[in-house]
Amino acid sequence: MTYSIREAAGLARSAGMTRRFFVAGAAAFTAACSSPSRFSAPSAFAPPSRGDGLAYAGIYGPITTEPFPIPAVDLSLIERQYYRQMVALPYTIPDKPGTIIVDPGARFLYLAQSDGMALRYGIGVGREGFGWSGGATVGSKQEWPKWFPPPEMVARDPRAAPYANGMPGGIANPLGARALYLYQGKKDTLFRIHGTNEPWSIGHAVSSGCIRLLNQDIIDLYNRVPIGTSVVVLATAGEPVAAVTEPLSDARPRG
Repeated sequence: MTYSIREAAGLARSAGMTRRFFVAGAAAFTAACSSPSRFSAPSAFAPPSRGDGLAYAGIYGPITTEPFPIPAVDLSLIERQYYRQMVALPYTIPDKPGTIIVDPGARFLYLAQSDGMALRYGIGVGREGFGWSGGATVGSKQEWPKWFPPPEMVARDPRAAPYANGMPGGIANPLGARALYLYQGKKDTLFRIHGTNEPWSIGHAVSSGCIRLLNQDIIDLYNRVPIGTSVVVLATAGEPVAAVTEPLSDARPRG
């Protein structure tokens, strides 16, 4: 079973988005996050207007206070709609303040605010066949998380072999600067909301089973949500995935 946008909205409101909110599909417990995607970056997009450009240059500028310095985002690689911004929350989407709502089809993540508003982030989402929908909670949060490729990947892919015991956190780590670990009750779903150092992937379906944000955005979201935050991932129809070459599609991060 999967939830339509309207069904998810109704369930979220009637259930109050508790920890026992039902998540559809056993695949949510067995699928895994991906390693870095490798595909051609899109053509450059028009830059923001002068005023907006100055604001976004600050939002997406370099961060030098982290253990691993984060470079500025090249905004020409991202469509403007995927920049972080305050918007009116669509009426069909759960609107309980503090709830995270992921709309994979639109490539948006919303953090619901009061008065029908939401802070919206652009995202990259799971490839078809690894996507999931339903409800969960943030069960764990980690800064510069470690990434663990599954044994089968280590066996077949020489790029993953050096990280059989885990890839330490860092700017090249597939999970980026922060990760929110999604649980249903006490069970880890193995899905993450995490960072990425591949800005061109925002707005595309590239990360198998996981939800990726720019490092600047995942840090912002991480600082806003506590453990126990309710998360709803809306169902979406199948659609083409951006071309990926040499995929490492079944990497499994662990907390």
